[in-house]
Amino acid sequence: MKNPIPSLMLSREQIETFFEIGFVIVPDVFTPTEIEEMRAGFDRLQKMAYALSEPGIHNGSDFAIERKESGQVIIHRISWCGAAEPVLLAYGKDHRLLGMASQLLDSNEMNQLINQAHFKIPGDNVAFPWHQDSEHRGYGKPWWKDINGRGSFVQQAIAIDDVTEESGPLKFIPGSCKLGHLGLLSRSEEEYPALFNPDDAITGIMKAGSVVLFNPYVIHGSEPNRSQKSRRIFINGYAYPGANSRTYPGKGAGRLLKIAS
Repeated sequence: MKNPIPSLMLSREQIETFFEIGFVIVPDVFTPTEIEEMRAGFDRLQKMAYALSEPGIHNGSDFAIERKESGQVIIHRISWCGAAEPVLLAYGKDHRLLGMASQLLDSNEMNQLINQAHFKIPGDNVAFPWHQDSEHRGYGKPWWKDINGRGSFVQQAIAIDDVTEESGPLKFIPGSCKLGHLGLLSRSEEEYPALFNPDDAITGIMKAGSVVLFNPYVIHGSEPNRSQKSRRIFINGYAYPGANSRTYPGKGAGRLLKIAS
C-alpha cells in the first residue's frame, strides 16, 4: 500500500479471504450502545416510510417503498438513508468502516456510493435474487471503470439485529468472485447451473454489531424473513476514487472520504 494506515483492522488472512472467497465477517465491530443508536435511527426511518404515500425522495433520502391495497407498507430499501437520519450518515464514515475499506481498495481516499437501510420486517416477504453488486455499479457501462483491477468497490453490511438462519440472512457463493462480472440479472435462471451451484451457498449468520464485507463480484442473495423478529442491516459501499461517474440518488451521495495516513 502506498500510504500505510495505522491500526489496520483486517488481518492478512481476512484480506485474502475477501478476494479468494468473496466475503469476510468481522465480529463485534460496533458496541451495543452504538448499535442502539443505529436502531433508533432505523426506527425513525421506518416511521417516515410508513407515513409516505408513494416512493421517492424524502428529506434527501430515496425511499423505495410499496403500499399494498391493504394499507401495508413494504420497505424494500432506503437509499442514502443518512440524509434523512444524520446519525446513520455519521456512522457511514466511521473510522472502522473506512479503515477496512481502505485496506481492501488500497486507497486512503474513497467515494461513498451506498448508505442504505434494509429492514426485512416479519411478513413483508422482501427478498433479493442471486446477483453481483458489479451489476448495480454498472460494470461494463461508460460510467464505471475498474481502476484498481480488483473490482474497485467494497460493500459492508452492519448487522443491526442478530441475523439468524430464519431471518432472511445474506447467502454467498464462495469463490464466485473469481468468475468476474456475469450479468446475472440479465440472464435466465436456467443458465445458473452452468455458472454456480446454489447449494454451495454459505449463510452469513451474524450477531448484532458484526460487519460482513463483500466483493463486488461475489454472487449473493437472500430469502424472506421467516422469523418473528426484524432483520435490519445497514449497508455502506465505497468505490475507488474515479471508478464511478454516475450520480447516485440521495442528497450528498458519492461523497469523497479520506482516512488519515
